[in-house]
Amino acid sequence: MYMQQNLTEGPITKKLIMFSLPLMAGNILQQLYNIVDTLIVGRILGEVALGAVGASFTLMTFLNSIIIGLCMGSSAYFSMQYGKRDFDRLRQSVFVAFLAIGMAALVINGLVYAGIDEILWFLRVPEVSVQMMREYLLYIFAGILAVFLYNFLANLLRAVGNSFVPLLFLGMSTILNILLDLLFVLQFDMGVGGAAVATVISQYVSALGLLLYYLKKCPELWVHREYRKWNGHILQEIAGLSGLTCVQQSIMNFGILLVQGLVNSFGTAVMAAFTAAVKIDAFAYAPVQDFGNAFSTFVAQNYGAKNEERIKKGVKSAGLMAIIFCVCISALVCIFAEPLMKIFVKAEQVEIIRIGVEYLHIEGACYVGIGLLFLFYGYYRAMNRPGVSVVLTVISLGTRVVLAYVLSAIPGIGETGIWVAIPIGWALADIAGAMMMKTKNLQS
Repeated sequence: MYMQQNLTEGPITKKLIMFSLPLMAGNILQQLYNIVDTLIVGRILGEVALGAVGASFTLMTFLNSIIIGLCMGSSAYFSMQYGKRDFDRLRQSVFVAFLAIGMAALVINGLVYAGIDEILWFLRVPEVSVQMMREYLLYIFAGILAVFLYNFLANLLRAVGNSFVPLLFLGMSTILNILLDLLFVLQFDMGVGGAAVATVISQYVSALGLLLYYLKKCPELWVHREYRKWNGHILQEIAGLSGLTCVQQSIMNFGILLVQGLVNSFGTAVMAAFTAAVKIDAFAYAPVQDFGNAFSTFVAQNYGAKNEERIKKGVKSAGLMAIIFCVCISALVCIFAEPLMKIFVKAEQVEIIRIGVEYLHIEGACYVGIGLLFLFYGYYRAMNRPGVSVVLTVISLGTRVVLAYVLSAIPGIGETGIWVAIPIGWALADIAGAMMMKTKNLQS
């Protein structure tokens, strides 16, 4: 029997916290790996390697977001069926979603390998970093199918209230990744390619481990022969959630990719500073991002069960917790910005540290903006209104990209304009999300 939680009953705040804690821990583990990876690359391989890996990470975040967005959207559908206690439809939807998203992952994998040189050109990668980044990508692209398998199964388990088991396999993968990083980069001197190989091996270990768990421990979720039927109607319903969630995630990360291209145009020092600062960034607000995903599962289960009043109470509770957390973490990042940058960058690299500290003081002071935005994303996805999440993403990222390009082109502002544009985009999207949050009658 899998460790599931029914989020349609019991104390709301306690349930949200208990369900979200494993998600938070998992993301923190992932960010810890990213930090160690950045630390090893930055300290051992130098500024050029750090910038190349950082730019590659942004690209992979975009590609993975397509797959993860599809998995998150299907998870919302699974949660609704679980809330309704319609297990037959749940099993059939698992089969349909697995085939559809798996095919999408295969297509993405083929396209990126075929267009790797065009991707490097699009990202405006400095000539000095091109070869190194190409080597890294040739290896890291091999992990896309593992990303699909792990995230599909993890989102399936989370949909029925099991957030702990995905954490276990992610934790094992993270530890393995760090150990292999040290082995391949330090011991075998494999450079950025070694860092990529370490990541790919770890991704497959976590994916295959979770698959074995599902096959051995989750009989109630097995897709038996009678459920292995293609159902166009179910696909249409899942696509309505998954497709728009994927669009939302892709737009968000494509915007970040465009910003990365702009950052790259300022040279390796800005690239390196941005790479290190973004790692700090991601680690800082990772818990509230996963709290938003937990909140989405809570809302989706209660939407399926037609518990309108419980959803309203959950919105208030989640909003208050997110604000308190973000204010506290913003204060810590702003105070310790310079020591945090020195974790990744040698003390004598004064210019890189200066740029990174400036980024953290501007953007890090405004985490409440991204915290509330994650809640809006989760809420609208769970309420079967994923189109609103797309609109909010367009507002947030559209503002960020346009302002970044405009402001950074002004003499005397430069890369500072990129940093300023980020919280402005968050604020505008939050205002729009609050305005669109109107009570609607729950539908089946």
